[in-house]
Amino acid sequence: MKKTFILSLLVISSLGGMAQKLTVEKSSINVGQVLFRSPVTVEFKLTNKGNKPLRIEQVRTSCGCTTVNIDNNSIEGGKEYILKATYDAATLGHFQKEIGLYTNDKKSPIMLQLKGVVVDQLQDYAGNYPYELGDLKTDKNEIEFDNINRGDRPSVKIHIYNNSDQIAEPQLMHLPNYLTAEIAPSKIAPGHHGEVQLTLDSRKLRDFGLSQTSVYLGFAPGVKVSPDIELPVSAVLLPAFQNMTNEQLAQAPKLKLSAKELNLDASSGKKKLKGTIEIANNGKSTLEIRNLQMFTTGLEVALNKTKLAPGETAKLKIAANVGMLNKQRRPRVLMITNDPEQPKVVININVK
Repeated sequence: MKKTFILSLLVISSLGGMAQKLTVEKSSINVGQVLFRSPVTVEFKLTNKGNKPLRIEQVRTSCGCTTVNIDNNSIEGGKEYILKATYDAATLGHFQKEIGLYTNDKKSPIMLQLKGVVVDQLQDYAGNYPYELGDLKTDKNEIEFDNINRGDRPSVKIHIYNNSDQIAEPQLMHLPNYLTAEIAPSKIAPGHHGEVQLTLDSRKLRDFGLSQTSVYLGFAPGVKVSPDIELPVSAVLLPAFQNMTNEQLAQAPKLKLSAKELNLDASSGKKKLKGTIEIANNGKSTLEIRNLQMFTTGLEVALNKTKLAPGETAKLKIAANVGMLNKQRRPRVLMITNDPEQPKVVININVK
């Protein structure tokens, strides 16, 4: 017999999780947009990993707006079970509902989550999807978090389109600890749209300057990582100069470059192309080049000085190995300095 109880979210959250024989394939399901007063139902796939039957004894929800349907409260050993939960969509706005599932295996519940946003009119993304990542199309093939300060939590949206004839369950794989992803809806029908919200926690970045990684947008669980579903991600964490006084700013170093773009001519047929950027300190204290990094493979840099007294200059030599350049990424060099007005400088490398 089904038992459904109403329990506050606070009480549910306070119950600790323990290892259980009953596992859930996906404990949080985001349904994306839901039309007002059109109830939405999701399915949680459960598996009894043990060899003895498990019994569902209680289902507790965080509000009366969520109901759970249990056809059979017994799950045989090694068998799968589909638990259906329905949200009534009677209130406009974002929702996040908790479900606590109790069995005879453990006293603490398995926690499930149903979330999305109730709208009075469904809206699709009206832009283009120029990039193909497997059977998914996207509006981005590269993610950049620029000019981040310690403590910031910026987010980037990636719009996705299911270009296949199968239901997609997009997965963002190989996320480092400083990135989290929210995909809505969790399932995308053929010819329909969804979005990924990628959020960066700058507190977990170790060093100032450029951090680079790649994540992979899979069509469904179990998809293997491959270059055709790769999304390069870069983040630039800046030193903090916000609290400097006017007097300190007046005495600060001041960086000046001979150019912020370097044009290299590939028509010569040479495998390695070279150029030079001159750096000058027009300020009143020592200029420090704290970091030099490349946004792509195939670039080499050499700097004859990393500290420049007022009035001094240095030469930044840049070489591009044409055959090694990553064609998916724009060749650029990142420079991190102690100039409070230019803590980050990007030099674009144009190979033509």
